[in-house]
This record gives sequence, C-alpha cells and structure tokens, in this order.
Amino acid sequence: MPCATPARPAPSATDVFTERNTVFLLATLCCLLWGSAYPAIKGGFALFGIEAGDVASKLVFAGWRFVLAGALLLALAAWQRKDVMGPLRRQPGMLTVLGATQTTAQYIFFYVGLAYTTGVKGSILNATGVFFSVLLAHFIYHNDRLSPAKVLGCLVGFAGVMVVNFHAAGGLDFEFTLLGEGFIVIAAFVLSAASIYGKRVSQRMDAMVMTGWQLGIGGALLLLLGYGSGGGLSGFTPASTALLLYMALLSSAAFALWSLLLKHNRVSLITAFTFLIPVFGALLSALFLDENILEWKNALALLLVCLGIRLVTREAAAPTKPAGTGGR
Repeated sequence: MPCATPARPAPSATDVFTERNTVFLLATLCCLLWGSAYPAIKGGFALFGIEAGDVASKLVFAGWRFVLAGALLLALAAWQRKDVMGPLRRQPGMLTVLGATQTTAQYIFFYVGLAYTTGVKGSILNATGVFFSVLLAHFIYHNDRLSPAKVLGCLVGFAGVMVVNFHAAGGLDFEFTLLGEGFIVIAAFVLSAASIYGKRVSQRMDAMVMTGWQLGIGGALLLLLGYGSGGGLSGFTPASTALLLYMALLSSAAFALWSLLLKHNRVSLITAFTFLIPVFGALLSALFLDENILEWKNALALLLVCLGIRLVTREAAAPTKPAGTGGR
C-alpha cells in the first residue's frame, strides 16, 4: 500500500507577509488607498463646509475618521476572537505614545503646515519621510544599512514626486517657513520615527489590535484638541457620511496592512513605496476632478518612482530574519 504523502504545512503569517510579490502588491495597495485620501479629504471639506483656514475643524474631521477606523479594526479583531483588551492593560503607555505620535502629532503638524504652504510643496516635502525612514533604519537595524543604491533610489523617487507636482505656470519657489514647510517636514519625521517605533511594539502584540488602538487613541486626542480649539463638524448628509465612512475604512485597511508589512520586513523595503502616494493622489485627484491624467509628467513621475522603488528594494531579495531580530 503506497505511503500517504505528508501534508504540506500551511504558510505562516511571516511567510505570507514576506513573500516578495505579496509584499509589493500589498504595499502598493496601501499607497493607492492613501492616495485616494487626497481627493476624499478635499471632498470631505467641501461636503462638511470646512474652510481652508479652519484647522480646528480639520482636526475634528480627522479625529472622527481615525476613531471610526480604530473602532472598525478592534471590532474585527474581537470578531476574530483576538485579545483586544489585553494589550491595552499590559502596554497602555506604548499604545498611547504610538497613537499620540503616529496619528495625533503627525496630523497636527501636517494640517497646520498645509495651512501655511501650498499643496504642491506640502506633497513634495511630505515625501521626505522616506529619507528619514531609511536613515533611521540604518542606525537601528544592522540588516537595513544605507547603500549607494538606496540613496540613489530615494533621490530618483523624490524626483518623481517633484515631477508629478510640477506646474509650468507656477513653478516651485524655495521659500521656507517654520509654520508652513517646516511643519510638513516635522510631520514626515514624526511619522517615520513613529512607524519604526510601531514596528517594535508590533513584536509584542497583534498588529491589527495595535493599529486599532493607536488609531482610536490618536483620533480621540485629535477630537479633544479640535473641539477644544473651537472646531466642529456639521452638515451630515448621506453623501458626507458615506465619504467619512469610506475614509475610516481606507485608514483601517491601509494602516493595518502597513503595520503587518513593517512587522515582517525591512523598514527601507516597505517605506520606499510611499513615494507612490502623491503620484496616486495626483492621478486620482485629476480623475475625480475631470482633469487630464494622460499628461507626460504623470507618466514620467510614475516611471521615476517605480525606478526608485526598484533601486531601494532590490537588495532585499535575499531572505531576511524576521523583523525585530536585527536591532542593536
């Protein structure tokens, strides 16, 4: 009687989230979702009647977005019978720090900065977060060192972000103020540092639960600051409510996937894909605003960004140790 063929073990979460094609697909999906937030945020401001200079109401809008996103993730985790309350009891400080930095502080700096600079410059300067992530990873993880290819890839990807935001009529000025351009760069640094901290925290708890709590805590802090500064949110209609729910869904999905990818992979491998966010944002904004998306600059920008990602990620082709084992 022939021997039965041994059953092949099911792939683990580490295997799934380190398989190269899967990583690239999920990272691109996250960036596509975040890119869709550009036109969605603009539409949300219009539907809720939030004026350009009303930063407090923008914080309230963002706060509800992230509170809802966190609640959705925690509800899903509870439905999957994950330990939702355990991490909050055991590591409340870590979750609070993560939520206060990755969500609250980052969005405060970003929204205030946008109020004092142009959207073009904000999009370009926000892309400096890739440089910060790659540089911080160099000093924190011994298996994620800087190299000429990574530096070149960052520069090429950044050039792509500049191309997609270039306007021949207005060009790009080099004025720099602390409240405007400075706050955008600070927001990019805060997000980079908080993401690396989140990678550490995710080694101690489920990534979905961690993301749910950090979004919920960060969103609650945004609500306190927004309402405390005189902000508010009115004009709820079926259209505005649906858009807010969509933004909560995209945030919960993108942040949860991103946390899993960072947990199981090198920081530089994942963060290089964030160059795609402003490119997707520009393309989707043009699409939903009935503008011409088939411009030479869009094609060139996408080409440069993809080349930059290729340069940064090609060194990670060899199998690596699970994330978190390479720290000093």
